[in-house]
Parts: sequence; C-alpha cells; structure tokens
Amino acid sequence: MKFLSFLLFLALTWTSLAQEIINGTVTDTKGNPIMGANVYLEGTYDGTSTDVEGHFRFETTETGTQTLVISIMAYEPHYEMGEVSYFKNLKIQLAEAINQLNGVTLSAGTFEAGDNSKVSVLKPLDIVTTAGAAGDFVAALQTLPGTTTVNEDGRLFVRGGSAEETQVFIDGLRVFQPFNATTNSVPTRGRFSPFLFKGITFSTGGYSAEYGQALSSVLLLNTTDVPEEEKTDIQVMSVGGGIGHTEIWGNTSLSVNTSYINLSPYEALLPSTQGMQWNDPYESISGEGVFRVKGDRSMFKFYTGFNRATLDISQEDINFQDLVRFRLKNQNLYFNSSYKHFFENNWSIFSGASMASDVNDITVVEDAITTKEINSHLKIKLKKGFSNQFELNMGGELFSTNYDDTYQDSDGFTFDGGFDDLLVAGFLEGDIFFSKNLALKLGARAEHSNILDQFTISPRLSLAYKSGENGQFSLAYGDFYQKPLTESIKFDQSLDLEKTSHYILNYQYLNNGKTFRAEAYYKDYDDLVKFNTQVPEFNSIYSNLGEGYATGIDLFWRDNKSIDNLDYWASYSYLNTERDYRNFAEAATPNFAPEHNFSLVTKYWVEKWRSQVGISYSFSSGRPYHNPNTPEFMGEKTKPYNNLSFNMAYLIDQQKILYFSVNNVLSFNNISNYQYANAPDNNGFYNRRAITPPADSFFFVGFFWTISKNQKSNQLDNL
Repeated sequence: MKFLSFLLFLALTWTSLAQEIINGTVTDTKGNPIMGANVYLEGTYDGTSTDVEGHFRFETTETGTQTLVISIMAYEPHYEMGEVSYFKNLKIQLAEAINQLNGVTLSAGTFEAGDNSKVSVLKPLDIVTTAGAAGDFVAALQTLPGTTTVNEDGRLFVRGGSAEETQVFIDGLRVFQPFNATTNSVPTRGRFSPFLFKGITFSTGGYSAEYGQALSSVLLLNTTDVPEEEKTDIQVMSVGGGIGHTEIWGNTSLSVNTSYINLSPYEALLPSTQGMQWNDPYESISGEGVFRVKGDRSMFKFYTGFNRATLDISQEDINFQDLVRFRLKNQNLYFNSSYKHFFENNWSIFSGASMASDVNDITVVEDAITTKEINSHLKIKLKKGFSNQFELNMGGELFSTNYDDTYQDSDGFTFDGGFDDLLVAGFLEGDIFFSKNLALKLGARAEHSNILDQFTISPRLSLAYKSGENGQFSLAYGDFYQKPLTESIKFDQSLDLEKTSHYILNYQYLNNGKTFRAEAYYKDYDDLVKFNTQVPEFNSIYSNLGEGYATGIDLFWRDNKSIDNLDYWASYSYLNTERDYRNFAEAATPNFAPEHNFSLVTKYWVEKWRSQVGISYSFSSGRPYHNPNTPEFMGEKTKPYNNLSFNMAYLIDQQKILYFSVNNVLSFNNISNYQYANAPDNNGFYNRRAITPPADSFFFVGFFWTISKNQKSNQLDNL
C-alpha cells in the first residue's frame, strides 16, 4: 500500500513539473487591450483566447523550443519563438493589418479606371459612354483634370507637357506608336479597342519607378485576365463596321476583334469645309487579339494588334496659292507577351516582351518621305510581399530602337537618316505601410542609353496619410528622364536626356459614391532640346540649353448616388507654365497649354425610354500664339475653346443597342492656332490663316449587337 502511494505521489509530482504555465497580455500599438485574440502553441491543441482586459493564461505539457502564435482578424499575426518556460508575463503588441478596404492608398497623381480598384474615379465603361469621346480612351481621359484638349491633335497633353511626354503601356509593356497616323490639323485616335481592357491607370505625375522615359505621364492599360463568357459582338457604324468574338476552353480563352473605317460615305454626306479637300478620305483596317492561359498560380497572355491606314488630303497653306497635297500610308504591327507566376512564399515573377513595327510612306506635293521604326521591350520583375506592411518590387528592362528614314525631293535630292539605340534600365521600389493610416513608397530607377552614352538615377517617393475614415493626403516627388525626340536625335547623337522633377500634394475624399480630389503640383524642366531653325534639320545646331516649369492646381468631383439614375463628374485645372525649348526665342507658354480647363460630364438613365443620355461640356481659355506683327514672343491668345457634345444609347433589347452622338452640337468655331506667312507683304505685314478642325461638328450613329448564351450581356454592360 505504501508502495502504491509512493507511485501515485511520483506521478502527481511528474505531472505538475511537466505542465508549464504560459501567460501574458495582448494590446494594440496604443496600449489598448485586445479581447478575443487566439493564443496557441503552433502545431498543438494547447491555447486559449484573451479576456476583456487582453490577458491570457493556459497550461501545456510541451517542452523545448516552441512557437507561440497570437492572431485575430484586423491585426497582423504575431509570433514568439523560444523555450516554453520563458513564455511568462509576455507583453504582446499587435499591429493593425493593412487591407484595401480600410488602408491608406498611394494615389498622388494617379487616376484609376477599374471595377476592382478602391481609388477608381472612372470605370472602363466610362471610356465608351462619355459624350464626345466616341469610344476613344484618350478623349475620355481628356475630361480629367491635368489634361488639355488640343482638338487638332487628339493625343494626351498633361500638365504643361507635350504629347510626346506621355507613354502608353499594355500589361506593363511599352506601346511605341499608340496613336493612329494622321496629318496636320486632323486629330488622331488611339489604336486600341476599350472593350479588351479591364482597367486603366492614368498617372498625371509622380508615377512609380517601374516606369520611365516619360517626362510628364504614363497611361497603363490592363487587358482582361479571364473573360466572363463566350460571345460575339457586331458593330455597324456610320464610319465603318467591326466584329469581335470571345471563345473559352476551360482556363484558356481567346478574344479577337477587327474593324474597318472609311470616311468616304461620311464626307460625301457632310463634307469638310475648313480649308481642306479630301482626295481619298481616311480609310483603315485594324484588328486585335488576346490569347490567355490561366493556371493555378500563373497567367500567360499574348496580345497583338495591327493597323493599316491610308489618306489623301489637300490642305490650305498661307505660303502657297494652291492647296498642298498630303498622302499617307501607314502600317503598324504590335506584339505583346507576358507571363506571371505566383509562388507560395509570397514571391511573384513577371516576364514579358513587346515588339512594334511602324512604316510610313508620305508624299508632300512631290516630295517623298519613308520612315521605318522597329522597337522592342524586354522586362522582368520580381515582387515579394514580406507582410501586409512591406512589399518589395524590383526588376530590369531593355529597350531597343531601330529607326531609318529617307527623304527625296522632286529634284532628286536624297537624304538618309536614322539611329540605333539600346537603353538598359533597372528599378527597385518598396511599399511600406506603417499603419492603416500611413504608407510610404520609396524607390529609384537607373537607366543607361547606348546612343547618348549617359547614365541616370531617378529617385521616386510617395507618402500617404489617411486623415479620416474617408479622406487622405498624399505627397509625391520624383525625377524623370526621357530621350530627345526622334526628329532631333536622328541628326545629333551628342544630346543628353531631357529631365523633369515632379512635386505633388494631393487630397482625396471617397464616400458613398462621391469622389473629390484636389492636387497641387510643380514641375521643373531641365536639359530640354533647342535648335536654331524653324524645324529640326540635318544642318541645325542642337543643344540641351532649354528649361522650363509648370505649376498648377487640379480639382475633380464625381457623384453617382445623390440623384437617382444620374452620374456626373466635373474637373477644373489651372496651369501656369513657361518653357524655353525647340526654336523658341525666349521662355514662353507653348500653344498647347491654356491657362484654364474645365469639363462637365453627365450620364442619365431614362427608364421610360430604355436609354442612357449623356452630355459633356469642355472649356479652355485662349491658347498662346506668336504674331510676328507684334514685338512680344507668343504674346497673343486665341479665343476660348468650347465644346458641347451629346450622346444617347437606346436599348432595343437586352443585347441590341442603338447609339447616337454629336460632337460640338452648337458648332462652336474653335481656333487652335494661326499660321503666318514666311515673309511679309508689300506693307511689311505678315498675313495669316486660322487653324481650325476639319469640321465644326461630327455626327456618329452605331448599332451594337451582342450574341451570347445568356442573352443578357451587351457591349455596354450596365444598360
């Protein structure tokens, strides 16, 4: 009996010795107790939850080195590793988890159009339903603050920068000729169909170190990853037609579309009258395709687009008695392939390549010009999410350019020009979320151009602070470099890269369908290219002595909830800019940079009519121009620009839409600039002619028919 009592005593003693007590307190970073946090030893059933005061206590028979886990929703998990006997009287602080729903976003200088983006101010659908845009993504973006409507050009002019200072990327890869070829005073359009893209990111400044070779802005277009259904889209338009189809085989899909545009019928009905005559109106055939393969942890995409366009036009020129004939044939081919893989340890890799071939055959009167350009872009990027509070992004790029042109005049004189360049770049950038209210993006980009033999390092920084539940402030700074334009570098390869520095302060408010943004900025230009002739020529003297600045304020307001069925946005931009560049005699405001810009876009759904009605109004103050009859350089301004546009989408049935639009309904006679004679008349006066659009107004009618199994989707999916 005594022996059994002794054995029982030993067992009780062993059990009490083997059980360790683990205890402590869990609080947030401000010292407030956290109730309900799970506390347990990893790989065991030993654990408990914290009480109302954040205390926890439990016993375990585990020994040796163990991992103690503390976790609760809305906070980052915490790990303590060590000898079990040391897990006593622990003081644990949990950091708030950062997520897209409650966290701060780095948004200075950036507008996003995507259904899944918290900071979206536009949707992909806005691109095709904005009155006056006629389905062109650039025209729709021109209703945003920071942009300028240069109606005779059609490209993106951002915050005092020329159109060449904005670069376009598809799925992270460079597009080298994103706009259709055209002639003077006839606006161009983007080459790409908005229906193939799931979202758009438009940075008006201060963009990520991942992107370079753009002094003012980048436009990022992202193709759809996985189409929702198989369908066929048919378009019959007053200027042509098109057809598209999406086919799905499990995780593999293919989307293709093609379109044919011919302005001959339109010109026969409503001929242009503004100092020009179409001999053969603009005609083009184009197509796009996206092939996708989605794996468990990967995505492969192959995108291609082609375009062939011709035009023959005679235009008025103040220096010639007769109209000047201009003929153009353009062929453009673009490939883009990308692969992304997500690893289990929060690493991801992106690799991709793009290639573009662009050929122009141009005849001006009897002079012939042929240009051939082949560009390619190789890119690899690694991303690592170390936690919800730190993410690292790094990569390398290679840009190749081969450009050749030949000029031959009517007398037989021939001049050949061109250049080859290889630009190598690398970038490193980190996103640091100190809390759900404070975040920092810090990075740098390094580039080396072979033809210029120049190496640059560009620091980039963005800081965001969430001031309340719905509002936040952001700051951004960055240096940005860009090669001189082809028109100059093909003649002089001793030039340096052009440079600008961006400084941005932003405030953004998002709440219940309402968006407000206010942004102030300053841009400092250095090393801009100058030349001593009217246009760049082979015997011009070139230098990087140009400089300039641009400063201003952008305001944006959007509301789609206050009034039933009404969605509208308004934007205003104030711009103060001067630059001394190209052949400028002194620092002055360029013609493409009006001081004030205002846009109002409205979209209203009329249930009784089964229609969406849109009205857009754009205003710009007068644009500077140089009058050689006065002493001040660029000292006069055109009259203000006005444009009131209307569109209407009528739902015939769920899959058939009749669309009608009128650009510049009131036929405002807008003047963008003046061309002056090269020499004065007998009285010493330089005569001039006004540069105006080909026509004051443009009418468009389209029928859009979608064929799908569900018989519900259409090309404007929210109608």
